[in-house]
Amino acid sequence: MSQIDAYLQLTHSIDGDFQKALTASDAISLLQSGNDRFLSEKSIKRNRMDLLQGAAEGQAPYAAVLGCIDSRAPIEELFDAEIGDLFVARVAGNTVNEDILGSLEYACKYAGSKAILVLGHTQCGAVKGTYAQLEDGNLTGLLQRIEPAVTAIRTEVGSVPTNDAIDRCVASNVDLVCERIRKESSILREMESRGDIIVAGAIYDVATGKVSFRL
Repeated sequence: MSQIDAYLQLTHSIDGDFQKALTASDAISLLQSGNDRFLSEKSIKRNRMDLLQGAAEGQAPYAAVLGCIDSRAPIEELFDAEIGDLFVARVAGNTVNEDILGSLEYACKYAGSKAILVLGHTQCGAVKGTYAQLEDGNLTGLLQRIEPAVTAIRTEVGSVPTNDAIDRCVASNVDLVCERIRKESSILREMESRGDIIVAGAIYDVATGKVSFRL
């Protein structure tokens, strides 16, 4: 039986035995199959009380997703995930800082998650703000973290933020955040080098619901 089939047959929340049986590739496959179900409107729902009872006994999420705060990108829903399936960190522009890195280290090293997915999305307001060189309050520092993904593209195509330019910046930001995770966290870099986890990127299309993985 595949791990996807085993997941679909669960009647309760994920437990440690199920999580330990997964490889890093299995975790990515679970995310991909979840989005397929979301797109086809064939979501699989487990009994809420059974999920809550299992969650009260502990957690063993199979992956951690770093996404944007955008209200159009409901992370658990678009991966057809249930209570206890995923760690989710959300910050405008799905960027990374020490707190996010620490959270991801906890998710993988101490709680056993097998994958980190950096999830950008089309029409990202944080990327648009960065492109426009917005400076305002605490947004200034946040958008500066996204600026490296924008500078070259803005220089190439000009200051008008076309949809294509923004989409290219979104993809570049996802790739750079994946690189920063590896560079700035020796814990996660070493776990990935051993094959214990995968650090991957993806783009969510807010118009279609499709997640395109960058593996």
